[in-house]
Parts: sequence; C-alpha cells; structure tokens
Amino acid sequence: MAKTRETETGNDPPRRRASVADRVYEALKEDIFEFRLIPGDKFSEGEVATRLSASRTPVREALYRLQREGYVEVLFRSGWQVQPLDSRKVDELYDLRITLERAAVHKLCRQTTAPAVLRQLNAVWRPDHPSERAFGSTVRALDEHFHCDLVAAAGNQEMTRIHQEITERLRVIRRLDFTLSDRVDATYEEHAEILDALANNNPAEAAARLTAHIRASQAAVREITMEKIREAAALQRQKKPD
Repeated sequence: MAKTRETETGNDPPRRRASVADRVYEALKEDIFEFRLIPGDKFSEGEVATRLSASRTPVREALYRLQREGYVEVLFRSGWQVQPLDSRKVDELYDLRITLERAAVHKLCRQTTAPAVLRQLNAVWRPDHPSERAFGSTVRALDEHFHCDLVAAAGNQEMTRIHQEITERLRVIRRLDFTLSDRVDATYEEHAEILDALANNNPAEAAARLTAHIRASQAAVREITMEKIREAAALQRQKKPD
C-alpha cells in the first residue's frame, strides 16, 4: 500500500525519520514563537501528525526534543501542553543571567590584555551609519551573541555553559524585544555604553550599564509577551464555533 504521509511507520529509514522530525520540530517551535500555540495550550500527537502530514514517530521525537528544551510538557494520559508561562521562574532566570554577566565583566576588566572579541563587538554595535544596523531575526541573533561572547571571553567554562542554558530557556520570550524599533535602537545604544565602560576598564560602570540594559529588556518582553498572549487567546475564542 502506498504511503499517504512522508513517514507512515517506525520502519522507515532513520535518516528519513530524522528529517521529518526536524521539520516537525521547527514547525512547532515556530508556532510557539509566533504565539499560534500559546502557553497552556493542549494538543495531541495525532492532531500534530494530521496538521503537519507526518506520522506519530517523528512527531513524538520532535515533541520530546521540545520537552527537553523546556517548550512543552507531556501530560499523563492526556497529550501535550505548551509550557505555561511561569513569571517567577522567568524572573529567577533573569536574576541568574544578570549575576553571571556582571561577574563576567568584572573578570574581563581584570585581564591584562583586552580580548579580541571586544574589537569585534565594537565593529558590530558601532556601525558608521544607522542605516547599517541589523533588524529582525538578525539583530536578535547579534544581541544573543553579544551577551554570550562577553561571558565566554571571561574564560570560565562552567559560567559559559550555565549562561548558555539560561539564554536558550529565555530565547522564546527575549526574541520579542526586537519586534519594536525603539527597542532595537536602545539595544545599540546600551551595548555601546557597556563597551565604553569595558574600554575604560571600569567594571562597576560596565556592570551597572549591563544590569540596566537587561532589566529594560526584561520589562519590555514581559509587557509584549502578555499582550501577545491576550491577542492570541482572543483570536482563538473568535475561531471557536458558537
């Protein structure tokens, strides 16, 4: 019998199953990032399989991957759920992120030679003209690299590892910080101020600027996240039959 989906059984070649699982993973992650699936939404593997034209095996593989990354959770005998938004946990992750990044800039200022990454970051965050600034997903990736590169340059591998884990767990909401043009402009200005303090070997100033920058971003994404959730929930209610 001819297959009606890309993979119909668990007997398909592993490489092909992996490619379908990757496609399902990316599609579900995009749904979560774009609030087509909002925190608390429940769904079944069968629903995902039908919607994405895939069989249960790659769907399950994709969901377990998303579960490991903290985006979804499995419910006992009742399918899956997008991880509910835990404001307290998010705030704790931001607190830990600030602690690590403040420690990193102090370590950077104690180094006898400024790391080469600071020159690279200055080249990115001090463009010759505002028109050369990045936008959208590009500036989001550059911002993530800015913070991760500063921590990595401090030279503590465990600090770098933990910071990377926090970055990944916050990525789903931090990305919203770059949906508003004024937040993009603020990011360029604030990153430049942090780099100035580091260039002047002023760890206290660098740490203060860094903290203010992260707190401003945290406040912005909290407000945008709640607005996105309200909009998505309202749209879902409109789509439900009377």
